[in-house]
Order: sequence, then C-alpha cells, then structure tokens
Amino acid sequence: MNIGYDAKRAFHNGTGLGHYSRTLLNSLALQYPEHDYFLFNPKASSFYRPPYENMHTVLPKGFWSKKFSGAWRSRWVKNDFRQFGIQLYHGLSHEIPFGVRSTGVPAVVTMHDLIHERYPEQYPKIDVKIYQKKFSYACTHSHHIIAISEQTKKDVMEFYGISANKITVCYQSCNPMFAQKISTDEKKRIKQLYGLPDRFFLYVGSIIERKNLYTICEALYQQKGKMNLPLVVIGEGGAYKEKVKTYIREKGLEEQVIFLSESSAAKQNQDFKNARDFPAIYQMALAMIYPSVFEGFGIPVLEALWSRIPVITSNVSCLPEAAGTGSLLIHPMDATAMASAMELVARDQDKRMQMIDDGWHHAHQFTNEKCAAAVMEVYQKLVPC
Repeated sequence: MNIGYDAKRAFHNGTGLGHYSRTLLNSLALQYPEHDYFLFNPKASSFYRPPYENMHTVLPKGFWSKKFSGAWRSRWVKNDFRQFGIQLYHGLSHEIPFGVRSTGVPAVVTMHDLIHERYPEQYPKIDVKIYQKKFSYACTHSHHIIAISEQTKKDVMEFYGISANKITVCYQSCNPMFAQKISTDEKKRIKQLYGLPDRFFLYVGSIIERKNLYTICEALYQQKGKMNLPLVVIGEGGAYKEKVKTYIREKGLEEQVIFLSESSAAKQNQDFKNARDFPAIYQMALAMIYPSVFEGFGIPVLEALWSRIPVITSNVSCLPEAAGTGSLLIHPMDATAMASAMELVARDQDKRMQMIDDGWHHAHQFTNEKCAAAVMEVYQKLVPC
C-alpha cells in the first residue's frame, strides 16, 4: 500500500504534534516495511530526516505550489496523489485537504484534542474560527477518525456530532529513547552541560495558561523553608510565562525555578532542540509535575513513565488515562494538594519506588508496536490488502 501523510508537523514541530507524527511514522515504516510511506512536506527542513528506505519525502513542485505552500498542503496536495499512487491519506494533526473525497482516496485524520472548543477564551478569536472550520471539516469529510484518547473521542462526538462508529481510539506512544536507561557518565555530562541541580522536580510543556505552571509555583511557595527543592522548566511561552515570572519574583523563588530553555546551553545545543538530551534530564528528576487543566493525551506524562520517574498530574481530562492509577492524581488548581504530593514523592522512598514500578507497567499499554498496530488496523479496514 502507498500511504500519504500530511507530514508538516513531523518536519517542523518540536512539541507534541511533531513527536506524535515522527514516532508514528517511524514505527509504521519499521513494523510494516511492505508498505511505502509518502511524507508530504510543504517546506524543506533539516529538523527531521526519515530513517527508513520505504519513507519518501514529497515537496511541492512548480512555482505556485512552492510560493503558496500552505495552499498546496491544504488543497492542492491531492493533485499529487495519482503521481505517487497514493491509496490512503492520513492527516496526522486535525486536518485533511479540502476536497479530498473527490480523489477517491480514503482519508484518515488524527484528532488530538478539541481544546479550542472547551476553552475558546485561551485562543485569539480568529484562531478559534480557523480551528473550528478545519477540525470540523476533517471530522465530517474523513472516512475515519483516530482519536488519541477516550476523552478526545467523546469531544469529537459531542462538539461535531460524529458517530462513535467512525472513531477509533489509538493511544499514542512516545520516542523509545525515553525507555533506554541512560548511563551514569552520560547523566553526569548532561548535568554539567545544563547546570542542573542534584535533586529537582521537572515540568515539560508549553508555558500557557492551560498547562498551569503557575499552580506549581504556588505549591513551591507553600513548601518554602521546608524542602526548597528546585523546579526545572522545559518549554517556552509568552504573556502567561511573564505572569508566572512575576509571581516567582514576588515570592522570592528566582533561584528555585530554573527556565532551562532560556539557558545558553539549551539555545546552542541541537540535542536540546530536538529533545535527544531529554531522556537524561527526565531520568535525573525526582518526578514529573504536569497539572494541566485539559489535554488530548499529555505526552510528557508518558515520557516520564517510560523514564522510570514518578508522575504528579491532574485528575481531570484524559490525564488519568495517560498516567494510570500508580501516579498521584490531584485537582490541577489545588496548590496545597500539589505541595503535599511533591513532599510525599521527595521524602517517601518506598512510595516513590512503588510509583515508578506501577508507572513502568502502565506505560506498556502505550508501546510503539501497539500504537502502530492499532493505526494499521484502521488503514486495512479502509484499504483491504
């Protein structure tokens, strides 16, 4: 089978959508080498290089397609299907080309979340309108929908009126590098390179209101004078990040909250930008703290479980699905509960080890092999081999 993909995120996105795309594409190509995978990429990039011979990068050709690569991706790309013998097309991040049904090629779309529908106030109004148009079109006109969690499946049904029969939950996986134990020497090198403290909590994700870094800082302040353990933050943000920084300054937490992405080492190091150094950083952390108010899945939680560190996360949205019963699940806005969870993980070694063991077993529900197999099963129902 010749399978085409909207691979923009794979080639250009360093956060969740990009990680999902790259991990799934690599897993499919490795696990099902009898197929060919055509990655439609609107613009050349050195960020990601497909590692297998059965993966083919397709760039826009012709003056207008190159000049208006966004239009090529969202509309004109379907004109290239015949040239490459595409038998199925998969939009990896909420979108399919407009008019794709006219090609006769079955289209699948992965829906990660509908956060703009639940929390529209967190987005510019114009962005909400654009997302609503693209996402609803993809759900309505695709032949099948892959949801990355039961929560996302419910949201697609609720907001867009899609039948449950058209949606399959295929849990995502994460880069297998997180499951590999990092050597003591390598962790020492990474620790020195980034100036990491001996013991620290970890937060990974965009610094936006929904991800809720502010409440972690409130919990740190509650613990001030008791533990004073630092928090390492990996991620970027805008206005909300400045709000968090203002609180940090007001409460005297400047030395305790480390914005690692701002460091010169992080900015200059390609292995930080492409996350290759992340497994070592994860594996040195006391715990991952991820108190998001709402997620489609929450891939840093899964990365932490595979890294064999405890997880403190929210008891809402899909996060209990991702984290499992072995993690500490708290209300995301309850700073006191968060502070207590942090203290428990830091002081109770038996509890910490039990959480690590439970998390490791839970993570095996989300292997690359299981994810790829679930997605391939969807494909084969649409294009029987």
